[in-house]
Amino acid sequence: MNQRPKILFVCGRNKWRSPTAENVYKNDLRVNVRSAGMSDKSSHQISSSDIEWADLVLVMERKYKTRILSEFRDYKLPPIESLEIPDEYKYMDDELIELIKTGTEYHINILTNEARSSNE
Repeated sequence: MNQRPKILFVCGRNKWRSPTAENVYKNDLRVNVRSAGMSDKSSHQISSSDIEWADLVLVMERKYKTRILSEFRDYKLPPIESLEIPDEYKYMDDELIELIKTGTEYHINILTNEARSSNE
């Protein structure tokens, strides 16, 4: 399996936090990334194809995990983890980038170690 793990970042409206995360990791050779929002006012609202695509969903707040579990309960869901990043940052804010990296790197390490183990 040489396929890179696929991470879906989710926030409320896909305006600041999840697009920032996608932008930070879009050229990272370890992972493939997408972003989506929970609101119907999102630039890209989360869909069943996003859920089916993802190996891991990283939500910005725990409440989005609850909503995904409810709205997509009939799907085989990937692991969903919360980064616990409040909605108080603008797109590409330096502090937001640091919070995203701190939370995401932990999960990337787990995913890449799992991928390596399955190849051995």
